[in-house]
Amino acid sequence: MAEHSRFVLHRPHRWHIQEAGTGPTLLLLQGAGGATQSWRGLFPLLAQNHHVIAIDLPGQGFSQSGARHRLGLRTMAEDLDALIAAEGWSLDAIIGHSAGVALALQLALTAGMDQTKIVGINGALSTFKGVAGFMFPVMAKVLSATPFTADLFAATASSPQSVARLIGNTGSTLPPSDLTFYQRLVKDRSHVDGTLAMMAQWELEPLLANLPKLQMPTLLLAAENDRAVPPETSRKAAAQMPNASFELVPKLGHLMHEEDPDLICARIKAFL
Repeated sequence: MAEHSRFVLHRPHRWHIQEAGTGPTLLLLQGAGGATQSWRGLFPLLAQNHHVIAIDLPGQGFSQSGARHRLGLRTMAEDLDALIAAEGWSLDAIIGHSAGVALALQLALTAGMDQTKIVGINGALSTFKGVAGFMFPVMAKVLSATPFTADLFAATASSPQSVARLIGNTGSTLPPSDLTFYQRLVKDRSHVDGTLAMMAQWELEPLLANLPKLQMPTLLLAAENDRAVPPETSRKAAAQMPNASFELVPKLGHLMHEEDPDLICARIKAFL
């Protein structure tokens, strides 16, 4: 996919974009800690008859954040909306994975995209309950603000064994050749730092409160074996949205679009 890459400086960030194909325009949004590499199987399949755009989120992958305080859900959606306007893209659909599903919905809400279709893949559309709901955001803020946290994580979590265990804990199984992509990301101190900053600023509650008001046609796909985000999360979110549907995908895990891109592409194209 490197041949489709380019960089765009649109304040406050320097964006890494991959773009290919012609036809209706689809925007692909990664989950937290991922990058455009997560679309390596799905991207070329969709580009056969669509104009496909994949973006590294600010501070992650090859995108450089120019404003560390603008990595939360609302501000990131605002900056994405400004980039889309500057590039002159007219989006027919937004496809998000995990936290990218929340960003897709927030972007559509921010930009008033009532007719833009949304596809969510294992959407992270719930907050932690009880003590975890209080402690986890606080811990993310502390880790993000602590010097050398990203360096320590990159140094200790980037071994092949650690990365394989990390991916395995999501319920997905990827071949060693695919795991190397994640190993490179985890080794990248800037990527880890950007991911921590995003987690520290992420606030889902306002978006979740607005789910009943979102009119855009939406398909929420959830994997049966997802250990990171329970399928019930997508089911409950779809039930709150007036034009949303839910589909359970058997056997696969949190990275199901990487495990079986042909299957997920078929589901997406049937919806679109």
